[in-house]
Amino acid sequence: MKKDEFYKLMKKVPKAEIHLHIEAVPTIDSIKALYKKSNGSEMSDQEIKDMFTYDDLNGFIQAFLKVQALYTSVEDFDYIFDDLATYLVENGIVYTEAFFAPTSFLKHGFKYEDMVKIFDRKIAEIKEKYGITIKLLMDVSRTFGLENAMNNYNLLKQFPSENIIGIGLGGAESKGPAKDFGPVYDLAVKEGYKVVAHAGEDQGPESIWDALNFCHVSRVGHCISAIQDEKLMQKLKDDDIVLEVCPTSNVFTKKFVKSIKEHPITEFFKRGLFVTVNTDDPVFFKVSLIDEYWKLHHEAGWTMEEIKQLVKNGFNALFISEEEKSDWCAKVDAAF
Repeated sequence: MKKDEFYKLMKKVPKAEIHLHIEAVPTIDSIKALYKKSNGSEMSDQEIKDMFTYDDLNGFIQAFLKVQALYTSVEDFDYIFDDLATYLVENGIVYTEAFFAPTSFLKHGFKYEDMVKIFDRKIAEIKEKYGITIKLLMDVSRTFGLENAMNNYNLLKQFPSENIIGIGLGGAESKGPAKDFGPVYDLAVKEGYKVVAHAGEDQGPESIWDALNFCHVSRVGHCISAIQDEKLMQKLKDDDIVLEVCPTSNVFTKKFVKSIKEHPITEFFKRGLFVTVNTDDPVFFKVSLIDEYWKLHHEAGWTMEEIKQLVKNGFNALFISEEEKSDWCAKVDAAF
């Protein structure tokens, strides 16, 4: 299929995205506005270039933290959600379970309860205006250690929101092994929250094993190093573990894969693993969800029937009822 035809079709197809960091959707214009508000001066083109120049995962994380540092009040989250709404509409995304990372904001003096009020208001506005459902997962963050993660989780419980359904574990994988965060995940599972974790993004299969064994997750973010472990791939298949794969992000880090064509998502899919496709951080990696699907079709040779199944996998991976999943998948079939 030609590119223009593909994009025209895929925009009409309802889609879900389950590995998306909301702090990574603000446009460059929004980042410039935040910079001016924070610093009292215009952000130069060179400063923009420097902020978005990095060549590994840790460099990206530092850039991510720099963008978070531009926020000076909870009202600045309006930028995040307005740009998030635009991104979702442009990509035909009708349902997302996205990450938010509160740690840096809390360290800058923001009150968690004020953040939640903004989140709830903006999510309701987007639902009313566009019919899009947004649910959030708190990234308790491996970067800042177990005590910080537990503090974040306690805030989640103290100020509950129907829009925040569970926890995730992002950040520097090499500096915060999933097994270190078992106590937080034990509590979350016991108390009925949904749990996911990044693993196998820039560390080997042992990181994924830890996420499964110590964090009890049913979804693993990235998970690409699983290709190195036959036993692990079989377990992922047998236990129907969802793989939240982010192809462009993974190619960028160059840790395990250097092109879309050689990305293990294709092998995972052929082996019957439960794969989904996501963007991770659209602005930072200059990619949209439809771009990701196009790359798989155009560069990795995925058929349109396989693309359709991948879209349906996105809905089947959501933390919603089986009836809702069936309804969305029927809408995907109809759109194709």
